Amino acid sequence: MPRGTPKAFDPQRFKTILFDQRGCGRSTPPASDLAVDMTANTTPHLLGDLERLRESLGVERWVMFGGSFGSGLALAYAQRHPHRVSGLILPSLWLMCAADIDWLYRGGVARLFPREWDQFRRGRDGQAILQAYVEGLADPDPVVRADCADAWTRWEDAVLSLEPGARPNFYHQNAGPAAIAFARICSWYAAHDNFGVGDTILDAADRLAGIPGVIIHGRHDLSCPSDRAWQLAQRWTDAELIINPDSGHQGSASATALVYEAVDRFAD
Repeated sequence: MPRGTPKAFDPQRFKTILFDQRGCGRSTPPASDLAVDMTANTTPHLLGDLERLRESLGVERWVMFGGSFGSGLALAYAQRHPHRVSGLILPSLWLMCAADIDWLYRGGVARLFPREWDQFRRGRDGQAILQAYVEGLADPDPVVRADCADAWTRWEDAVLSLEPGARPNFYHQNAGPAAIAFARICSWYAAHDNFGVGDTILDAADRLAGIPGVIIHGRHDLSCPSDRAWQLAQRWTDAELIINPDSGHQGSASATALVYEAVDRFAD
């Protein structure tokens, strides 16, 4: 699960395992380090890391919790190792399939933010936008890298800005190496369409049969529109989809309460 969510898990009822994917958080080396070879940072690599983590800790089965990119990663893992997953809790679902990336980074949601989009795309269109960021965030010039990270996080924040109770500078507040690592990883995965994994999740939804799940999605989430969560819930009959009317991608007090309720359900 992401490092920011352990408070929902009572240590008397759960053994909580936090997973920082390659290049993030406490994983080393960070993606902000130019010496890092991003070709070894792909969705198949992360899925392998999760399985090695489970084996090394001697965990037979686990409940997986993941939001945004983490939700797609948890689903992809569950489809590959269904007998190892006893449940899934997925706030802010994002499969990161090609259509999702088109929406967020190749011009879909841009219609709502034309000025911010123009600043983000910098005269480019389609795949050329993402490729330029991949190259810029690996540039040996630290000024170029910082400028690309600044532009990337400003765009991410613009898309979140219309949410109820939106926190300004949600991503942009992380300046320096953290912002560069975030933007470098996001642009790398987006430029490669999540290495094809996102597009297989809906098609292989039958592999989730028998695994209970709760999907909690904000009605106002413009980063990850709720139609994808709806489509998955129609194919994954063991999942409950909760569309929360008062939140977006960042969540809210009511969204947090729904997460706690889901966690309690799995503990019971």
